[in-house]
Amino acid sequence: MNSAKRLEIFTRFRAANPKPTTELAFTTPFELLIAVLLSAQSTDVGVNKATRRLYPVANTPQAILDLGLEELKSTIATIGLYNTKAANVMATCRILVEQHGGEVPRSREALEALPGVGRKTANVVLNTAFGEPTMAVDTHIFRVSNRTKIAPGKNVDIVEQKLLRFVPRDFLIDAHHWLILHGRYTCVARKPRCWNCLINDLCEFKDKTPAPGGVMDPAAGLASQAAELG
Repeated sequence: MNSAKRLEIFTRFRAANPKPTTELAFTTPFELLIAVLLSAQSTDVGVNKATRRLYPVANTPQAILDLGLEELKSTIATIGLYNTKAANVMATCRILVEQHGGEVPRSREALEALPGVGRKTANVVLNTAFGEPTMAVDTHIFRVSNRTKIAPGKNVDIVEQKLLRFVPRDFLIDAHHWLILHGRYTCVARKPRCWNCLINDLCEFKDKTPAPGGVMDPAAGLASQAAELG
């Protein structure tokens, strides 16, 4: 995929959704960190359901430590792997209190030193809480990057580095959210909704899903633009 196509793709994403953000509910960097920790193998809807119970009771590291492990477990028991996640949250809160004055650190190294926090989680926090131009490659971004050919790669690390290199600089802060949302609602795993995709004519996926019978393809009228972009 050439740079002109990438520029047009992200221009359209921004026009359609000028201020994208995570679907996880949060009001502080700490709340975001905990929500992302809880989100592994869970939906954002499920995590939000749990944090709606947790945050009114405890939304700081010390408050969660005061809450205690067993009470934390019962509060988040509706999400998968809640025992392991609760243990990681408690250990993370202890480190934040003892080593960071109860604040979420702004460095990748310090974030990745927290229990349960890997590169992807650190990238989400750095991008969404602190406005850093990072790219947290989850399954949605990996799929969209490879399927469209925006930034194809055999693993998440390769895709991350390619996205950081290929996404136009002016779009990099928000690109993470646009790609996740596109993968979650349009470029879905089993049967992408290509007939309802605002970048259909720019995407280089060969086996596009045709529009269901009786449904007009809104992307058809954009084909000439793609041809001009090469």
